[in-house]
Amino acid sequence: MHLSSVNLAAGPAKLEIGSRMTRTGIFKQPTDQPVDVGLLGLSGDTIWSKKHHGGPDQAVYVYGEDDYAWWAAELGRALEPGTFGENLTVAGLATGASVVGDRLYVGDDVVLEVTCGRIPCGTLTARMGIRAFTQRFRKAERPGLYCRVIETGAIRVGDAVRYEPTTTCSLGIVEFGEMYYAKTLTREQLERALAAPICERGRHDHELQLAALRSP
Repeated sequence: MHLSSVNLAAGPAKLEIGSRMTRTGIFKQPTDQPVDVGLLGLSGDTIWSKKHHGGPDQAVYVYGEDDYAWWAAELGRALEPGTFGENLTVAGLATGASVVGDRLYVGDDVVLEVTCGRIPCGTLTARMGIRAFTQRFRKAERPGLYCRVIETGAIRVGDAVRYEPTTTCSLGIVEFGEMYYAKTLTREQLERALAAPICERGRHDHELQLAALRSP
């Protein structure tokens, strides 16, 4: 595996979603320059909607070239790196089989840990320009990987990527994503999710749900 593209949004761009105009950092462009990766993401990148994106547990978004190849066949057209708003495009990676807690070792220094997959939203649909794309993205089970940064450092296109599956967790990111859509979750499901190194946003919601189940 290796980094086939490093993608940044230099600033927020305007995007029309339905009848409203908003700003977004989803439009990312490849760079061939070295980029520093800190605890909150890539230097020079823009995260606009910080209520739903970014933060220590969703600092870097990764998508696989294998995922891109699948979408190219599905949509009947080529897609440029960064189309899905990912920071890192990785050759040899398909994200659907990933598990929370898996790690990616990028270049000489950077270590990332998978915390969740993408929950598609209206911004992604508007960016793709395809009606009901959120449903298609969910059904495809290729959500990409949100990661926390375990070790910081500099990366650039061509860097080797080593993928290390976790040995302590079995919560797949597709399964974890489907929990978001479930009307109700069992105590066992919630406890299993909370035992995994999931993203803080998901942890907060599941802690509240579990507390409600435990209340008399």
